[in-house]
Amino acid sequence: MIGFLRGKVLFREGDSIILDVNGVGYKVRVASDVLVKGALGMPLELFIYTHVREDIIALFGFLESLDIKLFENLIGVSGIGPKTAMSVFSVGSRTSIVDAIIKGDVDFFTSVPRLGRKNAQKIIIELKNKFGSTDEFDLSAEDGEVSEVVLALESFGYTKREALSALKQISIKNGKVEDKIRLALKYLGK
Repeated sequence: MIGFLRGKVLFREGDSIILDVNGVGYKVRVASDVLVKGALGMPLELFIYTHVREDIIALFGFLESLDIKLFENLIGVSGIGPKTAMSVFSVGSRTSIVDAIIKGDVDFFTSVPRLGRKNAQKIIIELKNKFGSTDEFDLSAEDGEVSEVVLALESFGYTKREALSALKQISIKNGKVEDKIRLALKYLGK
């Protein structure tokens, strides 16, 4: 499977580009943010999701690897194919998509072409548990610190939800990451 391509934009048409990688042109379907960045003749690096069916192989390109994870979550929802999922990325960025899922914003998803109200509700229902709600996050801490503490707690066998709940309960604003991990483990051990 193709996971990453680096080359020059050779051609643009609609929602696709042809990326010249050492003389081989790959047709990649991309979102609007990639089209803005990918001017003709300019170098471009894309993380690739390779979609294989019995009658087609299609490449979908993203600027960041986290976008692929969200894309895979979207196509994991029954009734949502890769073209529709890519259309969601053309309506909003990764953060706005996740925010719409967390807030249950059906109107955001119904603004996507070929995505009706029923499938928009399905996306929200099926993915809301994966992203949780904004109440779970300790927004006072830096994102990097929160991620580091959560990863450490997950390595001890706790779920992400348990780790975030523990972080919320220990309420250390300015402390070392090690102290936060120690206190969170103490809280979770009760």
